[in-house]
Amino acid sequence: MNPIVQFLADAKTFYLATVDGDQPHVRPFGAVAEYDGKTYICTNNQKNIFAQLLKNPKVEISGMVGDKWIRLVGEVAVDPRPEAREAMFEANPSLRNMYKCDDGLCEVLYFTQATAAIYSFTADPVEITF
Repeated sequence: MNPIVQFLADAKTFYLATVDGDQPHVRPFGAVAEYDGKTYICTNNQKNIFAQLLKNPKVEISGMVGDKWIRLVGEVAVDPRPEAREAMFEANPSLRNMYKCDDGLCEVLYFTQATAAIYSFTADPVEITF
């Protein structure tokens, strides 16, 4: 598992920021997966966040594990493949309580480009670009 997916999975809750016009919006997320060598998140296509991501795919994510935190900056794109949704469900079984692979609601998005840094009060940042 790549270090970004591992960190976000260990955090359990991380925060995703989008922009709607000139207004930022931040929401808690908890589902992350690695598929096809890429980092994925998911959401419901009926939510405002999905429309915001289609209009402006730039996002930032932040989360903490112990005394370390991550800042992930990048762009996302929708992956329409059912295999990608299944990979998300396998990595996050609780999603099956909310979605089905073919329900027409669940959308998985992957980072097309991103830079992450893992920070700590006691060490230099670890930077990762993918």
